[in-house]
Amino acid sequence: MAAPPGPQPERSSMAANDRGARRGARAAVAALIARIPSFVRLLFRLMRDRRVSFLDKALVVATIVYVIVPVDMLPDFLGFMGLVDDLYLLALVFDRLLIRAGPEIVHEHWDGDPETLRLLVDGLEEIGSLVPAPVRRLLRGRVGAG
Repeated sequence: MAAPPGPQPERSSMAANDRGARRGARAAVAALIARIPSFVRLLFRLMRDRRVSFLDKALVVATIVYVIVPVDMLPDFLGFMGLVDDLYLLALVFDRLLIRAGPEIVHEHWDGDPETLRLLVDGLEEIGSLVPAPVRRLLRGRVGAG
């Protein structure tokens, strides 16, 4: 059967856009990995700060336990995708912690340059493009919006 007349979406264009988004997400992940020591210091400082919500701290701890425990939504034996859901969940919880702590408290505990902190916040969202949409929706629903 012939294709209907009229303009058809270009599959190669859509595929190229998807590949470009994934490349951007991978670059964001690589940039975040390089800054892990600064992020860990920030996380520990926020976890000790009494002004930060207990619930947000508990979510961070629960997420770390989830990542360590072998039961997983996307098993780690699936390779890269099995690790990305863990990374995205950590990113969502960390993003929630930063938003709810507020910029004043976050900047008080951040000892890196402000551009690196901006890359962190922007990069957290980029990680999501590597996760299948249904898994992304499920994880966002579990973590809840700020």
